Amino acid sequence: MTFIDSHAHLDDKQFDKDRDNVINNLKDNDISLVINIGSDLSSSRFSQKLANEYDNIYFAAGVHPHDSSACTEEMLSEIEKLLSEPKCVALGEIGLDYFKNYSPADIQREIFDRQLSIAQKNEIPVCIHMRDATKDTIDFLKKYLPFNKSGVIHSFSGSRETAKIMLDMGFYLSISGPVTYANAVNLREVVSYIPIDKLLIETDCPYLTPIPKRGIRNEPKYVRYTAEKIAEIKRMPIEEIAEITSGNALRLFDIKL
Repeated sequence: MTFIDSHAHLDDKQFDKDRDNVINNLKDNDISLVINIGSDLSSSRFSQKLANEYDNIYFAAGVHPHDSSACTEEMLSEIEKLLSEPKCVALGEIGLDYFKNYSPADIQREIFDRQLSIAQKNEIPVCIHMRDATKDTIDFLKKYLPFNKSGVIHSFSGSRETAKIMLDMGFYLSISGPVTYANAVNLREVVSYIPIDKLLIETDCPYLTPIPKRGIRNEPKYVRYTAEKIAEIKRMPIEEIAEITSGNALRLFDIKL
């Protein structure tokens, strides 16, 4: 039984002291591979470096909504070049975040739109960040329907109604550590609704550590706790959750093992 962590940030400085050890121990911790996700040009290049160094790391390149203000046409051009790298499997993490608004909303929308266009042109899946921006995110995604490739709404925490809209557009929904939290009743109800063949699992490490490890740095090996909670919700064996979500990730990101 092995898992795929479909969304990680092993480039984060929290891993500077033991990154190699964390990655080298993935197999021993039942992690077959990790998709490391870029948030700007620098982290996308670092993710490329990790993917080139380790057989069990793939990567995505993109500009996170928080970093939209610093994004230039030159940066987008460099991001687009990374998409042609053999182990680049998605454009991301892109999207809208009106909760923290580290970049003005109008600039977020502009950069999101530009990156969706790039993804369509390059026929590559997108990894979507959506926080307090459901309507605008949906509107932008609908603008590009039908997608040449689909994508994933990462760390999904929306309503059943939003889940249905995303599923109808062809997107996968990825579930992370918060599904294990005591107050996540609504999220667990949504997970029960999502078809198993459209689910991915992720850590979003070093963030969103699941129970029973909450309070410490998250890392790929803890994705099993999210999988265990989904297995409980779906009333399925954990082995089936591992197999099906791994297959979903390989299919979405077109990874041949």
